Amino acid sequence: MNAKYNTRKGRKLQKLVADKILKTFRPNLKKSDVRVAGTGVNGPDIRLSKNGTRLCPFQFEAKSQNRMKTIYKWKRQSEKNTNLDGVLVMKSNGKKPLVVMDMDLFFDLIK
Repeated sequence: MNAKYNTRKGRKLQKLVADKILKTFRPNLKKSDVRVAGTGVNGPDIRLSKNGTRLCPFQFEAKSQNRMKTIYKWKRQSEKNTNLDGVLVMKSNGKKPLVVMDMDLFFDLIK
């Protein structure tokens, strides 16, 4: 994979997240409240204004990589044989557990 392709792929995911934040908190947020960070800039991938942080108190890091296939497999397993939303809880030795869920579900929960 070339670097430009990877950058475009990551940027596309960042824009998707920023748009989802704007849509979730409409009409209380303006485009100027939610910014996508530049490539190679330290800090969060999505930068929120003070108003944005008040409404959505999270820091977002967007990763678009193919090597997460196992996580998606485990997530599908959480959705088998049920009508409920699947949520994956995973943990590595010596680390805090993480929760993985569908992005739309996450934004519905924090509205």
